[in-house]
Amino acid sequence: MNNGAWRFDRLLFCTLLGALVALPFAARADTAIEFVSYYQNAYAEGRDLIPGPQIPLDTSSIASRLDLQTVSPEAALSGNAFLGADGSVIKLAGVQGCLSTEPLEFAGMPTTCAMISLAGMTATLDEAKKGAGDAFPCHVFAQNPGGPAVRFAECFFVENGAVRSLSEALIRKGLAFAARDRAGRPVFPEYLQAEEAAHSERAGIWASDQFAHPNGERYPVNSSTN
Repeated sequence: MNNGAWRFDRLLFCTLLGALVALPFAARADTAIEFVSYYQNAYAEGRDLIPGPQIPLDTSSIASRLDLQTVSPEAALSGNAFLGADGSVIKLAGVQGCLSTEPLEFAGMPTTCAMISLAGMTATLDEAKKGAGDAFPCHVFAQNPGGPAVRFAECFFVENGAVRSLSEALIRKGLAFAARDRAGRPVFPEYLQAEEAAHSERAGIWASDQFAHPNGERYPVNSSTN
């Protein structure tokens, strides 16, 4: 990797880590903060407490009958889910976050794949909120019953005058991966292209020489479709 890319990745890692660790200190007594910390700590330990969908998702609906709902994100809960201002959990259907807690080196610093993925969601949410006035539209595929409500969706925001998918942004930065179905096929083929581009450019997690593709046994991932 060239020196410019190394410096960028190191700065990115420090920024992401700072965004993550600053959250619990914002309001220790706040119930929402305690909720967020509970889920974040579990994820950092390699445990995703957010369940998958109880029914198969009709992902074709995003093209055939787009139904956008305004969502105000509060905080990341995992590498592919966040808490909404209404108390519901939004889990992105097209992206999967990394759950591996095996030590690896990233931008010259010791960390884990799970920490990078979790911090990446935190930082990317902040970026998306800036371009959307603290709220953005999401297409909801389904919702699990019970509480807290878990909605499975794809969300969008505006960046430099163009509409971007939150899932695609995470994948393209090398902070998460394209979700696959049980047969190993990408839920959205265009996200696999974004993953391949991040891989070829050694963006984000892909910059680590110790890193293997998350579908392998060494670095398992949390799939939003399981």
